[in-house]
Amino acid sequence: EVLQNHVLEAKVFHTEYGTGVAILTGAHRFSLTTNIDDLKLRRMPEVPGLQKPPSCWAVLSQDRVTIILLAVGHDLYLLDNTSCSVVVSELRQVSLLPQEKLCEFNSSIRSPPKQMVWCMRPRSRQRAVVVAWDRQLMVAGNSTECIQYPLGKERHFQRPAQTAGLCGLSLGHRQASQEIFKIASMAPGALLLEAQKEYEKESQKADEYLREIKDQKLLPEAVSQCIEAAGYEHEPDTQKSLLRAASFGKCFIDKFPPESFVRMCQDLRVLNAIRDYQIGIPLTFTQYKRLTIEVLLDRLVLRRLYPLAIRICEYLRLSEIQGVSRILAHWACYKVQQKDKSDEEVAHAINQKLGDTPGISYSEIAARAYDCGRTELAIKLLEYEPRSGEQVPLLLKMKRSKLALSKAIESGDTDLVYTVVLHLKNELNRGTFFMTLQNQPVALSLYRQFCKHQERETLKDLYNQDDNHQELGNFHVHSSYS
Repeated sequence: EVLQNHVLEAKVFHTEYGTGVAILTGAHRFSLTTNIDDLKLRRMPEVPGLQKPPSCWAVLSQDRVTIILLAVGHDLYLLDNTSCSVVVSELRQVSLLPQEKLCEFNSSIRSPPKQMVWCMRPRSRQRAVVVAWDRQLMVAGNSTECIQYPLGKERHFQRPAQTAGLCGLSLGHRQASQEIFKIASMAPGALLLEAQKEYEKESQKADEYLREIKDQKLLPEAVSQCIEAAGYEHEPDTQKSLLRAASFGKCFIDKFPPESFVRMCQDLRVLNAIRDYQIGIPLTFTQYKRLTIEVLLDRLVLRRLYPLAIRICEYLRLSEIQGVSRILAHWACYKVQQKDKSDEEVAHAINQKLGDTPGISYSEIAARAYDCGRTELAIKLLEYEPRSGEQVPLLLKMKRSKLALSKAIESGDTDLVYTVVLHLKNELNRGTFFMTLQNQPVALSLYRQFCKHQERETLKDLYNQDDNHQELGNFHVHSSYS
């Protein structure tokens, strides 16, 4: 049905099973799966008389049950696994539907909003509605106040990433920044910010504000409040202002631990770098912390933003194996896929960039080149691999057995030589195998030792091949005694 009627609309949702997708087809029927990794598409019951797409619909998932709520004209329908039921038959009754009224708020804007999105903070009872107009965004929660954001141009908000970010931004914003920036605030952080501004003006009011905070023994709290608030601000100038106030306040505290201040400065530099319009990852501070730096680096690597990822690793002083080496390895694996340059150029460029960086495996990069059909490039890259044990298996996989034998002999590892010799024995016919060993005295000597203990008859063939009559005679004498 989906192939025949196509998908008109789709919504992504999240359940305890994983990521789900619900679709509306051209036949105005709904189907969904609760886990895209274990795809089982379930067709929902038909909505009576539905001849066009609903004006809006949403997927709700709770207690292992997933349902679809949709509006058609003045009616509200609920689709579950077995039935379609009418929830509200008249528009005027909609206000009776919620069991709990969170808040009532007057936006004072006469035009209808372009978009409304419900959001809530995970593992928390903090909930909000995000309402967007052309140039205005409002976040209203369970209070009579709201947070307003002017928009430079028209935006579109989509679950889950952007809305979750708004929740992290708005709810965290209330707890930290709003305490400092609300009108006539007497919060410790607000007083410290004013003290720092007056100090820059060389005004005596700075001392008055400081005394007021110190008399109440709230200076450590004021510093912490300014540091925390800086994390929820998106404008670098405001961030700097708050951090300057925190730095100013620290001067008057004995043994204030600097870790939180330093960490916030680092986090904000990273956040500001990825929020740049050329990068386009506008994470909130809360998202960044929950995401972890490792996941952020993975996202930058997937977008092939290798220089920025490396600069972040160096700035945060991450270990090479955790940071720079891993990113360079990803870059090299991407580089081998570029078909517009010769094998020599690509191999040289990779070696110039990677050198002897710890944690880099040239054999893994060579394997990627081989998978891309560039066997010669793979061989050139293996030349830079210092560990023969990593070179040889890939050379055998690429059917370069003679080169693998040479590398194994160079390594001095007898077990590795035996591995290649036995592989050659199974791969080549008997005559070619013996001729190959003739050109590698070390391998021939080791194979003779093997044959003395495991394959006595093969040893006789080796002596015949070499016209070694002395050893052949000895062989027959030993055999007759046996």
